[in-house]
Amino acid sequence: MEELRRNIRVRQYRYWAVVRETGLIAQQVSCVAVFLTLWSYMEQGDLVPSTVLWVCLGCALLGYGLYEILGSSCVRERTRLADLQTATIFLAFTFGFSPVLKTLTESVSTDTVYAMSAMMLLAHLVSFPYAQPSPPGSLSLNAALFASVCLASRLPGALHTFTMLSCALLVFALWPCLLHRMREKAEWSFSWAAVLVCLAGVGGLGSLWPEGALLLSLALLTLTLVCPLLLVHLQRHKDNIHGPWDEAEIREDLSRFLN
Repeated sequence: MEELRRNIRVRQYRYWAVVRETGLIAQQVSCVAVFLTLWSYMEQGDLVPSTVLWVCLGCALLGYGLYEILGSSCVRERTRLADLQTATIFLAFTFGFSPVLKTLTESVSTDTVYAMSAMMLLAHLVSFPYAQPSPPGSLSLNAALFASVCLASRLPGALHTFTMLSCALLVFALWPCLLHRMREKAEWSFSWAAVLVCLAGVGGLGSLWPEGALLLSLALLTLTLVCPLLLVHLQRHKDNIHGPWDEAEIREDLSRFLN
């Protein structure tokens, strides 16, 4: 028992640092709320698909420019021409298959489609790689796109479907990459971006369902303020014991033997 040690190399958390980290989770939940708000307005006929497409194009160009500016000091792994080709191929295939995707779930009941969409969006939030969100995890992104296809199939026309899938790519694939770049290169802007996305999610949901906006606000406040407080409070009760019975840890750099 003489060699017993307690709480060796314990990481001490600071409240506001944890709050800042939970902003990534809160904004991702709000992104789902923003996406569902856009879908609801398009399903009701209050939003014209062509208008949404132009707004998405403007946001994509603005985001790409900001991404390039923030990453000007980084070594590029892809050329801008390659990025343009990828975007063109995706948009062309999505536009071409939109009529097929529109009729993909015609034989499935609407309640089942909504249930599958809810499960996939939940799977997206659970499996999202919050520690390294750029690029988004394959499971998380596929779940979000699957939910997008299910919801888009309930919209009036093929152009609506194409618009919804383009919005899904912007929200669930491209935005996390930009947010990660902002987090690395301009940390002060990350907090503001997360707050704006949360406000957009609550505001959009409030325009459709005020009670839902209230629930979302409570959930975001609990996630960003209460949960970090509990983590910091419970940290003082942490009690890990270490001694000769611990497994040996190899600290020498063995990478030279792997080459």
